[in-house]
Amino acid sequence: MSNTACDYNPRDLSVGIIGSGAAGLITAYTLLQDGFKDVQIISRDATPGGVWSQERVYPGLQINNVHGKYRFSPLMMRSPHNSATTGGRLTGDDMRNYMEMFATAFLRGKFLFNMEVLKIQRESASGQWLLEMKDTQTDSSVTLRFSRIVLCSGGTTIPKIPDELSPASAKKAGFKGLVIHPITFRADLEDILAKVKERANDQDTGSVVIIGGGKSAQDHAAYLANEGWKVTVVFEQTDTFVAAGKKPLPPFIRKSWRFFHCIWLGSKIAMRIWNTIAGNAFKTFEIPVDSPLWHARSPFWAIRANDEGIAHSNSFHSLVLAGKIDVVCPARVTGFTEDGEGVLLSNGSILPADILIVATGYTSSWETIFDEDTANELGIRKISLGEDVSKHEWNYLTLANPPTKHPDGSKYFLPIYRGIIPSKNIDRRNFAINGAVIIPNNGYAFEVFAHWISSYFLGDQMRLPSPDEALAHAEHNAQWLHRRYPEVNLWENPSISSGVAFWNWPQAIDELLEDMGLRTRRSGGNWLTWPFQVIDTSEIADLREERMAKREGITPY
Repeated sequence: MSNTACDYNPRDLSVGIIGSGAAGLITAYTLLQDGFKDVQIISRDATPGGVWSQERVYPGLQINNVHGKYRFSPLMMRSPHNSATTGGRLTGDDMRNYMEMFATAFLRGKFLFNMEVLKIQRESASGQWLLEMKDTQTDSSVTLRFSRIVLCSGGTTIPKIPDELSPASAKKAGFKGLVIHPITFRADLEDILAKVKERANDQDTGSVVIIGGGKSAQDHAAYLANEGWKVTVVFEQTDTFVAAGKKPLPPFIRKSWRFFHCIWLGSKIAMRIWNTIAGNAFKTFEIPVDSPLWHARSPFWAIRANDEGIAHSNSFHSLVLAGKIDVVCPARVTGFTEDGEGVLLSNGSILPADILIVATGYTSSWETIFDEDTANELGIRKISLGEDVSKHEWNYLTLANPPTKHPDGSKYFLPIYRGIIPSKNIDRRNFAINGAVIIPNNGYAFEVFAHWISSYFLGDQMRLPSPDEALAHAEHNAQWLHRRYPEVNLWENPSISSGVAFWNWPQAIDELLEDMGLRTRRSGGNWLTWPFQVIDTSEIADLREERMAKREGITPY
């Protein structure tokens, strides 16, 4: 399809949005504002919000975003009641409330809840998308037809549990406890509390073993420890974190995260700041150098970094130091004991366990909904990454002395242009993805992605490559990501990592704005001061009007 006007109005074509999380909500809002008449949001949940829905938000959930960061321009967010003591850090309930407010304010009547998408196929005769679904309340089958699809299913819906630690393996081994995944932590909480007896007089009368050093593992450990339960966390490496003493880190660090890595001065600034931030975080919590908490990922080379705000006594790190959470590291849980009372560790030791929480992440939500023919035609499956990287050299000073490369990190990549459009399908303008790029400021990014997708569906004049050019761009970007984050296998979960724009996310957003012919560097400043400006979604509140003006041949700024 060309970028020129068509003989039909694209706003009359139906759009199905799969997923009611943040990406799905802002995409639906943007399309409706642009005049699309038939927009439906399909969700297997019973309430909006995706990972922030009522059934998913678990007690004690603290997120890395701070007030003013994870929101959309059409709706302000209420400040958390404890902002003064947490530096404005948001909880899961804060996000749930905001997502529900947004859905109520702008998207009434646009949801199909309790619908699990089983298969997506493209009808050859009409070119339309067929969605085969199951109504989870009635267990009945439902089929819907859409002209366009936006995939916003996210990457935290299907648990990833090692076979040797699955509930089936636990049952086969005679394990007497419960095996759960964080996705069901809220639903299983009553069973957890009933199974594990409270610690009394410092005697071990029940125990929870948590596998993983990531955010959910830390949240569950802190919550249960604060409730008085005995908790042991087992990991090989934990997430890096940032924290400060009496005052949070400056807003330009907590909300913007942008530095020039391509020039000498920028590299010096970036490395100096990150080395200082990493050291100060451990100093803030007074973590001794022999603590297992030092087995953390590099804050510069990793894409998993937690923002603790300011030091507080009920946080994961404080509870470990206080002896209320035990840590075994570096180690892995390899199976269950023969007597069914505990788990085996890779270091040869045994841990008693009444509950095993397997916080080992998630697998792609795309694997089962596309059959092989559809996936190949669409171009949404990972493919081999070329071995010749000579044309992809980046001699940046910040990339000197990288950590050891992940053994599987250079074999595959996703042929998805900018993490939004499968390269093979880019000329059709009938399929897009939002929410599958790892990025620190989801609210701002998802909103810009939504505008890009809407312009794409409308057939606006845009900077779009050919399918071959899009594929080359995706491979080039993959080579960069493997160079930039060598310790991470980026493609284990494509539905949450079809692209990565972490510390350089403002530059990535500017590329999307450039695609639409819109103004960049919206937070102001010059080449020297721009990296230290605080980014806010008010900067993009008028994107629709700017896009309309450009469509009508008027300079929007």
